Amino acid sequence: MGFLNKLVRHKPVELLQAEAGKRGDFRRVLGLWQLTAIGIGGIIGVGVFVLAGQQAALNAGPAVALSFLIAGIASAAAALCYAEFAGLIPVTGSAYTYGYAVLGELAAWLIGWDLLLEYALIVAVVAIGWSGYVQSALASMGLELPVWARGAIGTGEGHVFNVVAALVTLGVSALLIFRTEWGARFNTLVVAIKVAAVALVIGVGVFYVNPANWVPFIPARVIGPDGVGHFGFQGVASAAAVVFFAVFGYDTLTTAAEESKNPQRDLPRAVLLSLGISMAMYLAVSLVLTGIAHYTTLKTDAPVADAFKGLGLHWVALTVSVSAVFGLISVLFAFMLGATRIWFALSRDGLLPGWFAKVHPRYGTPHRPTIALGAFTALVAGLLPIEEVAKLVNIGVLSAFIVICTSVIILRKRKPDLHRNFRTPLVPLIPLVGIAFSLWLLSELPAITWEVFLIWVSLGLLIYFSYGMHHSKLEKLPG
Repeated sequence: MGFLNKLVRHKPVELLQAEAGKRGDFRRVLGLWQLTAIGIGGIIGVGVFVLAGQQAALNAGPAVALSFLIAGIASAAAALCYAEFAGLIPVTGSAYTYGYAVLGELAAWLIGWDLLLEYALIVAVVAIGWSGYVQSALASMGLELPVWARGAIGTGEGHVFNVVAALVTLGVSALLIFRTEWGARFNTLVVAIKVAAVALVIGVGVFYVNPANWVPFIPARVIGPDGVGHFGFQGVASAAAVVFFAVFGYDTLTTAAEESKNPQRDLPRAVLLSLGISMAMYLAVSLVLTGIAHYTTLKTDAPVADAFKGLGLHWVALTVSVSAVFGLISVLFAFMLGATRIWFALSRDGLLPGWFAKVHPRYGTPHRPTIALGAFTALVAGLLPIEEVAKLVNIGVLSAFIVICTSVIILRKRKPDLHRNFRTPLVPLIPLVGIAFSLWLLSELPAITWEVFLIWVSLGLLIYFSYGMHHSKLEKLPG
């Protein structure tokens, strides 16, 4: 096989479908609602508890609900494409596997390599944020960690290592090493607590809404002393770019395809259900939050809790804060699960050492990549400030969206007669919408993100050309 042919060799969809029915690497234990809970767990987090209020105060005013709607439409375009592939190719690996089937080995490797980093960094970012909530709660009870253990160097005088952030990533890793259904049941419970908290915010808050707080719905455009513009429709669009990163996460559930009891039926449903439920909650919370408090008062670290404190409803504020602490664990679970399954898929295909593609003989989980990623994310969360890590996330996820949307268009042309359990409507319009929004958001990312991305891609190319290309399972196939 020639050099160029190796780069574009791909796994036929029919082969992947045949393998999916024979695979015995994982135990099939996840049902529709457990998969949906993984998706909701990955989506609902700082978007509800932090970003809705902050972006209302900074950019959109009460129209932050419109920002979520715009972001949701963009994310839904990609979700519909994910749903088609999830039903078509129910194999561990998500966007990596789908890209392998349509675009070829090199493109698949790059997207898998990128997602591996992005998912791990998202775990680190959320762990650092979770640490802040926990330390605040401990301090309110008169319990404080030693100064050196409160955060990374540069986050405060005497800070050396964020012990709480490191411990929570190790704890989630341990949870994922044991039987998948144990972790999934715990995650479903945590997601239920989080959803109940959101329902409480909506159910109680709706009785305190003052419609005058919604006027004007889109505040007039203003330019701040620093020359930066706020509000107006341009502000609504800016807020949409920020909150977009709170409306993906459903892609993590597709990495658990081989642990699903009925993947071809349940995966597409879980993708759409998790996004639909999450978007309904985002829109409702945005409207209630800006209705019970004037948008100018929401620029705080905990805008939802603070809004209810302003109403004198301290019990609601406390419930929301406690739920946020528990709720962020489900985000850690979803993205750590996604990262470990992608690593497993890369190794099983020979692009990374096969030693990592062995499941635990007792628990049936990919324990080796889980241990490695747990250690890596613990070090990142413990040693780096949240601002530095946050700058590096999202570029890989947006790249995956482009790959998925492009692949749907190509495969519809290449193999229109394939049986699809779910069909993305209005192809190619819907995929093109997903591609356009992803490209726009990529253009909004800071330079440091692109610099780190290029370094990571360069390292990935080095590994692929020196190891992956020659050890690929497709290298051993005839032709």
